[in-house]
Amino acid sequence: MVSRMFRMETGVDRQRRDLLRTRLRDTNTAASPVLRALRGTPAEREAPLHVWVLSADGELAGGLVGHTWATWLHVTYLWVDAPHRGAGLGTRLLAEAERIARTERGCTAARLETWDFQAPDFYRRFGYEVVCVIADYPPGVTEYTLAKRWG
Repeated sequence: MVSRMFRMETGVDRQRRDLLRTRLRDTNTAASPVLRALRGTPAEREAPLHVWVLSADGELAGGLVGHTWATWLHVTYLWVDAPHRGAGLGTRLLAEAERIARTERGCTAARLETWDFQAPDFYRRFGYEVVCVIADYPPGVTEYTLAKRWG
C-alpha cells in the first residue's frame, strides 16, 4: 500500500534541484522521441555563447550572453552602454552571435525575451517574430518572446 502522507518544504536545495532536473530530463526523454534522439549528441548540452564589445580603453561597452541548445540560439541578455547606443553595437553583437550559432554550432533558429520598454522593435527589424506576449510580467510591463528561423 502506498502512503498518502507527504511533507512539503520550501528552501533552496541544490542537491534536490539537481535530482529533480535529472528525473525530469529522464522522464521527458522517455516520453519524446525527439529528445531521445538528442541524447548523446553535441546538441544535447547547452553551450554558452558570449560576445563582448570593449571600448578603446578596454571598458565594457556592450555584450550578449546566451547559449545554444538543440539547434537553437537562446539570447539571455543583450546590452549596450548608454554612451555607445545608436552606434550599431547591438546589431553587431546579435549578428555575431547568430553567425556563431549558425555556422559553428549548426543552429537553425533563435529565441529571446524582451520587455516592452527594451527592444522589441529592434528584434523585429532583425527578422524576429513575436510568438508570445505576456502582459503585466512584471505588473505594468509586457514581456515579449520572439523567435527567428534561418533558411
